Parts: sequence; structure tokens; C-alpha cells
Amino acid sequence: MAEVYYVGVDVGTASVRAALVTRDGLLKGTAEEPISIWEPQPDHYVQSSTEIWEKCCTVVKKVTQGVERNQVCGVGFDATCSLVVLDQSFQPVPVNQDGDRQRNVVMWMDHRAAEQATRITNAGHKVLKRVGGVMSPEMQPPKLLWLKENLKESCWSKAAHFFDLPDFLSWKATGSLTRSLCTVVCKWMYCPPDGWDDSFWTSIGLQDLLENNFSKIGSVTCSPGSPLGDGLTQEAAADFGLNPRTAVGASLIDAHAGGLGVIGADVKGFNLACEDQPITSRMAMICGTSTCHMAISEQPRFVPGVWGPYLSPMVPDMWLNEGGQSATGRLIDHMVKGHAAYTQLQEQAQHSLPFTGENTYSYLNSHLRVLADSRSAVDLLGSSLHLWPDFHGNRSPLADPTLKGMMIGLSFSQTVDDLALLYLATMQALALGTLHILEAMKGAGHDIRTLFVCGGLSKNPLFVQIHANATGLPVVLPDQVEAVLIGAAILGACASQDFSTVQEAMEKMAKVGRVVQPDNKLQRSSCCSSTQNEEEQMWRRRQIVQYYLVWTRQWLLCSIQARPSISCLKHLRCP
Repeated sequence: MAEVYYVGVDVGTASVRAALVTRDGLLKGTAEEPISIWEPQPDHYVQSSTEIWEKCCTVVKKVTQGVERNQVCGVGFDATCSLVVLDQSFQPVPVNQDGDRQRNVVMWMDHRAAEQATRITNAGHKVLKRVGGVMSPEMQPPKLLWLKENLKESCWSKAAHFFDLPDFLSWKATGSLTRSLCTVVCKWMYCPPDGWDDSFWTSIGLQDLLENNFSKIGSVTCSPGSPLGDGLTQEAAADFGLNPRTAVGASLIDAHAGGLGVIGADVKGFNLACEDQPITSRMAMICGTSTCHMAISEQPRFVPGVWGPYLSPMVPDMWLNEGGQSATGRLIDHMVKGHAAYTQLQEQAQHSLPFTGENTYSYLNSHLRVLADSRSAVDLLGSSLHLWPDFHGNRSPLADPTLKGMMIGLSFSQTVDDLALLYLATMQALALGTLHILEAMKGAGHDIRTLFVCGGLSKNPLFVQIHANATGLPVVLPDQVEAVLIGAAILGACASQDFSTVQEAMEKMAKVGRVVQPDNKLQRSSCCSSTQNEEEQMWRRRQIVQYYLVWTRQWLLCSIQARPSISCLKHLRCP
């Protein structure tokens, strides 16, 4: 019998990717195309839905080249949680003052609506309980409010359809206006089984969205992986080079696709604490430009400063809490490329490339090992340099988009050695941020024993090892490095009805590659004691310094603004 395939399409921040995936979860081919990002003003990031769809068509044609059309049984999409605006004729509507119709996507990382988000938070509607009590400017309600208040004539009055980008892709493929529960629950304040809350939209000044049973933002919803319409339309099938009516599954946000691609893997034989335990003992980390931390529970758990609990946005009938860091891969790039020694680093790395095949970050990892000189762990090299990583605000668990980054321990030196140490300190700061989120989730009742990590940063072995060391938990890496694409393909597999449930598809298509254990010498202790060795004390000192860094910054800010309290730090506990 001919092999059966599914196509997974992933629209990330800067590129569109596709993969051809077998029923056993093996990648048979991938393709990638860059997409444009415009920054017309500070904190404004926009894209073009037309360009994104064209690139989707290109990568799907590439990965299915040479495969018989009837072998492709399903297609699944995931994308960033960006906002797409179309008019009554489904044509693009501009989302910035420049009026360029093709720039009709407000990106997920666009923070133009920070003031609107604060107003929504201060209004204190009951739905905010499901997002940790704080509305993020990365969600859709504040972005919609910004468009109404700032572009009423050029955008708001002309808009007839507001899509989350994943739903735009599935509509473009099938013609179905059904929204995925993943997008509307996680980013639009939809709450199954009750649906939209009229009082919320009215309270924030967007009561016009109630018209025609919320037709502008979606009247019908379904679980991720549910078959949409009659599958690919004639037009979309021609664009993809596939058969019309090929099954298309309801989409996912990209981070949730990564979670789907790793968290359900069979771990038998790897001697992990989560073996023979429910999926609720696992947390998925999807690490790319930003990082998302996904924890599942059978009952709703409210975690201050952490999004959720959400019902059925990733795994049907399971609750999801979603923590996150707004800038991780992007922060590492910023710190490394902005350093005075970056040009020198490139020269040294390029000199080694023909002989070792290393990239810049592999070279930095090797350089740090040379600096450690086997006398101590690489982790200890950064014991006098500390960084607070919220350069783009704190998503979780402080939920404060106004926070900024800080560094302490800098000198006048501008060598490659200093650049390497700053790179190390940045990764350690991000790992401690993960620990902060993990402890908040555990404090709310989550019993997390293993981390499942995927995304671009999971390919950096030092980043992975530092996270294992900082959290004290084993880190599972997927067998197929493109776990997000596996997750997208799982949606197509479910839509084709080759699997009866999402859980079955996850177990069959997601596989463990290897496990990274925490370094026993670097295990952090639950309290400071005289018996702690140097490594344990180093991690403890880093936690305490970071704690006081953010407290100092916020104390100064509140003093300058004469604010009566530092409420944004109410969830930050001293180590």
C-alpha cells in the first residue's frame, strides 16, 4: 500500500514552513520561505495576510513535489496569534496610519495597545480571571479597541471580519468561518460552553461586535483538529497542488501546535518520573522568538499572572494554563548582536565554520567551555553578571508589560569573552524566568515532573542544559526536531479521521528523541544552608539578585510616578 502523508503548515514570526509527515510522525521533507515584517512606528509590528498565504502555497507545493496527490490525506495549520483584518469582500484592510491595504495584520508582538490593555485590566471584568487577572497587549481585545479608537474611519468602519491568523489560514483553505477553540479561548476571551460574554465586550466599548451574533469575530467554534467544511476548496487545492476536498483540521496557535507535537509522546523506557503518570505531570515549553509554557490539568487551576485555565484549546476536554516569556530567542539575538565584540565574534566563528560546521551560537557554547577549562561548570562563569530578561515586558507570572530589562556586573571590557559571558547570563536569566513560572504553577496545584521542550532554542544544547539545571527537572527533546510542524500535521491527521482522538494521534506521532538530565552538582536547594556547595549557592544568589533587581526597578518607577503600591509585584516571592 502507498504511504499516507499529512501536511503541516507553520506560520511563525518571520517565516512560513511546511512539512510532509507520515502516519508514524516522521518528517519526509520540509520547506521554508521568509515573510516580511514592517515596523512603521515603535511597538507597531505588521504583516501582510496576502504574502503569508502566497508563501503557504509555495512551501506546500515544495514538500509535496513527487508525491501522488491521493497520498496526502490531511492538512493542518498553525500560526502566531496575530490579528488579521478583512472587509466585507474579504479584502485586506490597513491596520496602520500609512493606509497600506496589504499591511493588514497586527502581529502578536505588537504592543501598541498597552494603554488599552491597562484600561481593560482596571475595569476588572470577571472574564479576566481566566487570564491571570491581567489583560495582555498581546491578546486581541485591546488590539481591537486600539483600532476602533485610532483608525475608526480607515480600518474599523470598513472591517467586516477579524481573524486570528490560524483561523484566517483555515478559512482561506476551506471557506469555513468556523473558529478554533484554541484561538478564541486563548486570545479572545471566549469561554466554552457559554460562548461570548456580551457584558465584557460592552464594558470595554466594543459592543458593536455583538451584531449578527458576533459574526465579525466568529459565530461558530470547534475543537482543534476537527474537520472544516468539505476540506480544501477548488481554489485552495489548485494553489497547493493537492486534491480538492482533502481534509483540513481546525487550526492551532503555533505554540500550542508545539505542545501537541511533544507533550503526548510515549516515554516508556526513558526512566522518567512522568512515566505511567497522566499527561498532567508534564509541561511543554515551546522556545523560539518568545517562549510559551503549557501545563494541562483535568480540573481548572487559576494561577495568578498566568493565562488560563482554558478548556479544550489544545487537548479536547482538558484544561490548559499558559505561561510565557515575551522575548527569549529574540532577546538572545539582541544581546549578542548588540555587543561591541559581535563583529569580532563573527570573524572568529566564520574562521571555524569551514572546519567544524558550527554556527555563531555553537561557537559561543564552545568558547564558554574553553573559558571554564574543565575546572568548574560553565554555569559558574556568570556568577558575577546578572540580567533581568523582561526587555519586552513580563508575560508571566508578573503579567506586567511595562517591565524592562536590566543588567548588573558590567565592566569596561568589550572582548569576545565578555560577550560570551553576557550570552550565558541571558540564558541563565531566561531559565530562572521559567523556574518562576514553574513555581507559580506548582503553587496552584500543578504537579509537574518533566519538561518537554521544542522550538528553535531547543536545538541549542547549552540553553537546554541550563534549563534542566535551573529547574532541577529532566528535559525531553523530540525525536523529530520540528515538533511544531508535527503538531500541525496531527491536526490534518485528525481531520482525515485516521485517528479517533487527538490523544491517540499525539501518542502515535510524537516521539521522544533524547532526555537531558540536570547536572547533579548544580541542583538548587529548596532553602539556603551551610551545606550547599558552590554551584548550589551560585544558582541561589542569581535568583535573589534577580528578585531584587526587579524590586528596585519597580520601586523607583512607582516613586517617580507617585504610585501608592507595587501591585504588579504581588506574585513575586523572595527565594
